[in-house]
Amino acid sequence: MYELAKQILDETDGKICKNCLGRKLSKTVEGSNNIERADKICSEFGIDLDDVDCVVCDNLFDKLNDDLYKKIDDKINQLGVEFDTFLVGSKISKDIQNRDEELSEKLNLSVETIKKEVNRLIGLGIWEIYDKEAEFESQDIVFNIDLINEPKVRIQINPLYVEGKYNKLKRGIPQTKWPCTKCKGRGCEECNYTGKQYPESVEELISEHFLKLTKGKEAKFHGAGREDIDVLMLGSGRPFVLEIKEPKIRNLDLPSLEKEINKINEGKTSYHNLHVCQRRRKAEIKQSSPDTYKVYNAFVKCENAYDKDKLELLTEFDEIHQQTPLRVLRRRADKVRIKHVLDLSYEIVDDTTFNMRIKTEGGLYIKELISGDDGRSHPNVSEVLGVTAVCEQLDVIEVSEK
Repeated sequence: MYELAKQILDETDGKICKNCLGRKLSKTVEGSNNIERADKICSEFGIDLDDVDCVVCDNLFDKLNDDLYKKIDDKINQLGVEFDTFLVGSKISKDIQNRDEELSEKLNLSVETIKKEVNRLIGLGIWEIYDKEAEFESQDIVFNIDLINEPKVRIQINPLYVEGKYNKLKRGIPQTKWPCTKCKGRGCEECNYTGKQYPESVEELISEHFLKLTKGKEAKFHGAGREDIDVLMLGSGRPFVLEIKEPKIRNLDLPSLEKEINKINEGKTSYHNLHVCQRRRKAEIKQSSPDTYKVYNAFVKCENAYDKDKLELLTEFDEIHQQTPLRVLRRRADKVRIKHVLDLSYEIVDDTTFNMRIKTEGGLYIKELISGDDGRSHPNVSEVLGVTAVCEQLDVIEVSEK
């Protein structure tokens, strides 16, 4: 180990700081940190590296001082940000990084890079001051430290993800904010300068409360599919994830908040089992699999009296070929999707109307299954009954878990 230390000192003409020397010797000299390793070499060789001008890092580590941690504290207080987990990133001169790598390559050393040591030491300092945990996979905030000149501190606030289920108890409410079709959200006389086609949505009725409490910048709603604006969402509810961007407050009493939100929105929407989740849930609840299903209750109105004996044929529905419905063609790719009916039952109301309860794979359009959509959905209720049929009222009863 002393031979390697001598090589490093010779290569740098003895102008190397303890952090850089200890880092290069991390695989050969025992010690709890790089300073301790370097101290062993200084003692063995009888040298003093405390005030040396380091040719590797330009004394970069001198910047990791009380002034830097004061800047970090000032930035935390300025933003008023709460956090339990964090990560540190740094910006270091390319020249310093290149010199560090060149020395390692010349001596065939596979050791920690200077940037990783800087990040680790700053992270250790933050942990000691705030008693918060460094987290590499998923963290509340990221400290970005620019050390090229005078240290600068920037804090990246990562999103907060809240998962739950919602019920929509009133028709005419869209799932997400719907921009005015005339002004495209800019605001005009037709939308009363709100920029919205509808005054409220399932998304807004919950997100406004979260934005207020978290002091977040923006909220985005991710649902496990969506129901039409005139369709109720009943039963146990539809899974969703609410993403709050740049939340300054993260520690929320979710059971109390859930109760308060539901009281305010009574008769319109309700939200259940709110809990913090990981980012991956945002994608997972949108993914469809052969095991997922949805159950609907449809009130079917026929143009003329139907043959009641033919209703039984509807229970034989299985594979359905649906070309993208005309009503959503402007925003969806025009293609044929194959979906399956998993179960179907009916209840006669009178000569022209009946209720139909249907369990299907996710993604099957129920209104078009009934009307036929000018032949774009096959088979369909209208052709089986031999009479024009439409869905007058539709409720979602159940959305299976992802």
